[in-house]
Amino acid sequence: MSMASEFKEFIAKGNVMDLAVGVIIGGAFGKIVSSLVEDVIMPPIGLILGGVNLDNLSIVLKAASVDEAGKEVPAVALKYGSFLGAVINFLIIAFVIFMMVKAVNRLRKPEAPKEEAPAGPTQEELLTEIRDLLKK
Repeated sequence: MSMASEFKEFIAKGNVMDLAVGVIIGGAFGKIVSSLVEDVIMPPIGLILGGVNLDNLSIVLKAASVDEAGKEVPAVALKYGSFLGAVINFLIIAFVIFMMVKAVNRLRKPEAPKEEAPAGPTQEELLTEIRDLLKK
């Protein structure tokens, strides 16, 4: 089997196509949720925090300076505000996905319980039946 035909068979499989559709929809959904977080949820949180933009929160380890050659050396800072924003973003996205999965599971029809096979005779019942057949 040639490499081209193997690749064609691989691409034609349903699972690969399902995965591709999932990735595309996931990317679009990610943009929607990111907009929800950045444009709708974070502004009220910033307002509650006293008008603080989380992206601006940082601890300066070394201030910006100018070296001997006259070049500006940027400041070295721990930008914990960006990290907090990313954590909040993640938690909101995880919660939205949880709520969506919960809603989809509620819409799905519950599976009918599988009927269990009738229980067979016990070992004692089988031995009694064999005994009775041997007596005849």
